[in-house]
Amino acid sequence: MPLRTLAAACGAALLAQFAVSSTVLAADAPAHWVTAWATALQPIPQRADLPPLYRAPDIAGRTVRQIVYPTLSGSSARMHLSNEYGKTPLVVEELRIARSAGGAAAAGSGATRVTFGGRSAVSIPAGGTLDSDPIALDIAEGEPYAISAFMGPEQRIVAWHRVSSQVNYVSAPGNHTADASADAFRGRFTQYVWVTGLSVDAAPSSAAVAAIGDSITDGMRSSMNQNRRWPDALARRLASSGDRSTAIVNLGISGNRLLSDSPCYGDALVSRFDRDVLRRPGIKTAILLIGINDINFAAMPPHGGLDCDYPHTSVTAADLIAGYQRVITAARRAGVKVFGATLTPAALPPQREGIRLAVNEWIRTSHAFDGVMDFDAALRDRAQPERLQRAFDSGDHIHPSDAGYAAMAEAVPMDAVVNSARK
Repeated sequence: MPLRTLAAACGAALLAQFAVSSTVLAADAPAHWVTAWATALQPIPQRADLPPLYRAPDIAGRTVRQIVYPTLSGSSARMHLSNEYGKTPLVVEELRIARSAGGAAAAGSGATRVTFGGRSAVSIPAGGTLDSDPIALDIAEGEPYAISAFMGPEQRIVAWHRVSSQVNYVSAPGNHTADASADAFRGRFTQYVWVTGLSVDAAPSSAAVAAIGDSITDGMRSSMNQNRRWPDALARRLASSGDRSTAIVNLGISGNRLLSDSPCYGDALVSRFDRDVLRRPGIKTAILLIGINDINFAAMPPHGGLDCDYPHTSVTAADLIAGYQRVITAARRAGVKVFGATLTPAALPPQREGIRLAVNEWIRTSHAFDGVMDFDAALRDRAQPERLQRAFDSGDHIHPSDAGYAAMAEAVPMDAVVNSARK
């Protein structure tokens, strides 16, 4: 047999040896899994002329180390991996989790190996997802954890969460999953990949609240590595109140729309709501903030090359309201409460501002949602209500500053949200 053919046959046999069906779940799962951290994926446009912002790092045969901050403590953990947009298997040869020691360093030498059906290596088919076996590791809310994955020799990144506001790391070639030192991790990137959820075995009264929407939930223009998005501020507010039973998870995607898919910004929220919220363990409440991109993208001029704003669909207030009602119906069918958030000021021209105001009036007065977060009232300039207060403006007149995101968290009716998550 020619050497190349023999190598290919051996590689195929090895892949088959640790391949696991996308439907396999950890056996004997503890009784009460609750999502403690999560992110939502979006596909990377597959083009030869991608601008630098959309070029993924080379991770084949390297170790990817990602830093996550769970918002709920638990006695053991379970990791959720996704190959949702993959066209080929996602091959992870070893996966470990440890407390982060800052930057790319991991605490001590106690990185815990993550297994799948008892195996360290796993292959997830194209389009598939997979939960790990329970991980014997105490998780402490608010603390950073380093998740390290040694990737297969042909692995590429074809989907990510693009705006993580968190620096993550890629190593030199080789398996560095057990390295406590940061020395091998010279590459940096600011996306999340593959690991889309960390759930914990929590007390029976525990539950999770999902914040879902666009860049304002995603925390665009918030401080890097500082966890200053409004869901982060809400999690800190809960912790300072003494609540240790409610997780806050962020499922915003920058650029996302309620009604239209995008080549860059992910599936429309009405389509991804089931996957990104309703299928996650322990989520009892969702906070919905989306619509400003639907209003704006129709006015963005089409252009050649990568057009992330395509399709440039025009929407009315009635269109957006119908979309909200679809989300509400899906949530209620799954037993999940939904709070509607008013669209924040964005210095829009009159016609688009009229749509925003009409949508906000419906959110406030229709009683269609289980409650209302009036983020518009919390952030607007009283003299110019179509604009953000100067102190709450990051500088682009659309995205809040760190102070603005903190003000949004303060505007959340905390008792109502916590009570809805416990019912």
